Amino acid sequence: MALTISIDRDRCVGAGMCALTAPEVFDQDDEDGRVLLLTPEPSTAHTTAVRQAAGFCPAAAITASER
Repeated sequence: MALTISIDRDRCVGAGMCALTAPEVFDQDDEDGRVLLLTPEPSTAHTTAVRQAAGFCPAAAITASER
């Protein structure tokens, strides 16, 4: 099942675990280091990585829900 992702940049602390875990879906802003969402509805091939990235986020700034 595919995922819809949302991020809360205000919660983000810039740890970068999301970008390291799922670089096809997340990146970090060059200005402030906070999360950037590259793909709000990634393919099912990225489901595991996105769920891991959400779980690794120390600020719980990433939400992944099934659509």
